[in-house]
Amino acid sequence: MIREEELTQGPRAAQWLEVGAVGNPSTLAGMRAEWDALLDASDAGPFNAWEWLYPWCRRIATNRRPLVLTARDRTGALVGLLPLSVEYRGVTGVPVRRLSFLGETHVGSDYLDVVAKRGHERDVAHAFARMLYALRDEWDVLDLTDLREGSPTVDVLREVFSGGDVRVAARYVCPYDTLDAKEPFDAFLKRTGRRDNFLRRRKWLEKQEGYRIERTEAPGELAGPLTDFFRLHSARWAADGGSQGIKGTGVEAFHRDATQFLAERGRLRMYTMKVGGRAVASVYGILHRDSFVYFQSGYDPEWRNRSVGLVLVGETFRDALASGLTEYDFLRGTETYKSDWVTKQRHTVSVRVHGDAWAGRWFTRSEELARELRNGAKAVMPDTLVEKVRRFRRRQAAVE
Repeated sequence: MIREEELTQGPRAAQWLEVGAVGNPSTLAGMRAEWDALLDASDAGPFNAWEWLYPWCRRIATNRRPLVLTARDRTGALVGLLPLSVEYRGVTGVPVRRLSFLGETHVGSDYLDVVAKRGHERDVAHAFARMLYALRDEWDVLDLTDLREGSPTVDVLREVFSGGDVRVAARYVCPYDTLDAKEPFDAFLKRTGRRDNFLRRRKWLEKQEGYRIERTEAPGELAGPLTDFFRLHSARWAADGGSQGIKGTGVEAFHRDATQFLAERGRLRMYTMKVGGRAVASVYGILHRDSFVYFQSGYDPEWRNRSVGLVLVGETFRDALASGLTEYDFLRGTETYKSDWVTKQRHTVSVRVHGDAWAGRWFTRSEELARELRNGAKAVMPDTLVEKVRRFRRRQAAVE
């Protein structure tokens, strides 16, 4: 078991950094102010925020213990964080000690990484990697998922664990685009694949009684928009066997907490389209520096033929331009509707490092065997049956 006192005594990667750790949830709860200040002084992504990871610990990962590595300078100021968790898995009777990012599952957290003061990313990542290397007999596998491709953390892990087993694998494609606040929305539309349909559908909707789009940002006004969002998101995916993005009461509770915290920081935008007083489409967005991050959406299937989802997404682009934002990020997924709006892509990767004991390698081999069995089954099943199995699993998971 990894102990906090061990983490404060290990070797340093740089003379000016002192590495420590937080493993107590109550201590983590009290870190918000300095965590926020560090995130603002870093280039880390939106899902490395305390407002996202603390509720994840409370609502999603109740069977894990947080292990947040900290790096402080000579004055005691926080200059780096590595938000990890510890879990124990049994693989065919073999206990495996696994370290992974906070926020790694259930909530679609892209761009997870070390949070470091801008300009000190490599020093901070090196300090954390050296500490993990020194304690490699205390863990079996280090799984870091959904880092940006090209993150210095990846290179540092390869360097520090050069004699070990470091595996890097592709994860997701994240479509995005840059925005020019000086460009009129109409000019932006001409560059997309959705202009004509958007204008035609919006014109029809604007003639409907009670048509309006509401933007909600205030912490005390989220209850109604969130209820509409959950209903519309669930309705949108019901015919496909249920949502994989927001599934279960624990995940909904997480989002209620996270949206409240994000709104308190001025980082949330919920958009709701209403017609005749009823919500028919919703977009859940996050503001991160000068970027609008499209997190999730939903719409009423009865309004599918009126393209309410398309129109609302277009309105979020219009609002982003009007707000002076310089980027729109769709996050993971290569759905066609994303490529119709944006032209650029980012990629994320996962990194797996094995500790000294054989259990980590056994864990990896067990995963590989299971994957081979699943792929073998898919190869002999008709495509239609494979899709029906997927939908059945989604429905079962939604019931559970």
